[in-house]
Amino acid sequence: MNGRSAPLAGIRVLDLSRVLAGPWCTQNLADLGADVIKVERPGKGDDTRGWGPPYLKDQDGNDTSEAAYYLSTNRNKRSIAVDIATPEGAALIREMAAKCDVLVENFKVGGLKKYGLDYDAIKEINPALIYCSVTGFGQTGPMAPLPGYDFMIQGMGGLMSITGERDDLPGGGPQKAGVAVTDLFTGMYATVAVLGALYERNRSGLGQHIDMSLLDCHVTMLANQNLNYMTSGVAPKRAGNAHQNVVPYQVFAASDGHLIVAVGNDGQYAAYCNAIGRPDLATHPDYVNNSQRLKNRVALIAELEAIMKTRARDDWIGALQKVGVPCGPINNIAQVFENEQVKHREIWKTMPHPVAGTAPTTASPIRYSGTPIEYRMAPPLLGQHTEEILGELGLEESGRKAGILPAAR
Repeated sequence: MNGRSAPLAGIRVLDLSRVLAGPWCTQNLADLGADVIKVERPGKGDDTRGWGPPYLKDQDGNDTSEAAYYLSTNRNKRSIAVDIATPEGAALIREMAAKCDVLVENFKVGGLKKYGLDYDAIKEINPALIYCSVTGFGQTGPMAPLPGYDFMIQGMGGLMSITGERDDLPGGGPQKAGVAVTDLFTGMYATVAVLGALYERNRSGLGQHIDMSLLDCHVTMLANQNLNYMTSGVAPKRAGNAHQNVVPYQVFAASDGHLIVAVGNDGQYAAYCNAIGRPDLATHPDYVNNSQRLKNRVALIAELEAIMKTRARDDWIGALQKVGVPCGPINNIAQVFENEQVKHREIWKTMPHPVAGTAPTTASPIRYSGTPIEYRMAPPLLGQHTEEILGELGLEESGRKAGILPAAR
């Protein structure tokens, strides 16, 4: 790193979250150099440790106890196993929180209060702590006490009303996204919120409570679709693989498969029309600009679909890329990792693992020139660093009281 420290070097994070939204946030913080201490239930740990198969294979090809889902969101962290439901365990966590900069949790609203681990209690012992709560519906409002999960939020938050094939076509109907996008967006927004709070603390010296809601983040991320409704009064509907506001911007069938054509402006549209041998479609008054193409979408797309079926997918991709028209194939995930650009960017990383020998991980997309992301540790085994962490914090005696360290000899 040329003598430079990681962006969050020296920041200690107490991670009381599990599954995806909270751990996604803390993995981002860990990638940025924070020391993230993952607190897990003894014997079971994070729920996602059991969300398999698939499981990580050892060097003999046998399943380990580490589920792929868990591996996806817990690298660069250390694990300590503590039962916070016991008075001694809760007391240990309070002592740890007093020595941390950030705490991230995703218990139900009020769920940590009975253990004395809620924000008001922790603030009394560490006023500089940034305490981030991730819940389904936030800390306030009529639904605040209810549990919230990504799938249900995708439905009630509107995403499934605009995702999937049109209702009037075969296969139409509500469809969730292929990954838990609500959890992931919430984890990303939580990361931003923590970084902002850390920066503000440099001025005030004080921490604060961050209230992150899956529903809030989900509705916010609908972006232009929200504004389509807010400016027109008409709720957007499912449009399959077409774009609500841009034409042509969709999947086309070629003679041997499918490709995406994503024309983003009138210049690209003219280049596209020339490439497919129909320059007249670029100057036709019904299609000359995007507003006209939106009004006359049905007729234009019918013409384009017939043309696109006349050549092979890769022929079209080569011809369109040559003239700067955004386009590409529809890959499965195996094909993604065979893509030359993906290989060049080294998105598939391999890390040493204490049980399996090595473990794969997906690289962070953050690319710093001066302080590149370091892949320091594979996702930890349950309680792997308990003794190490308590020794560093000078909390061995509290660890013995909590029953997670052996009695002193």
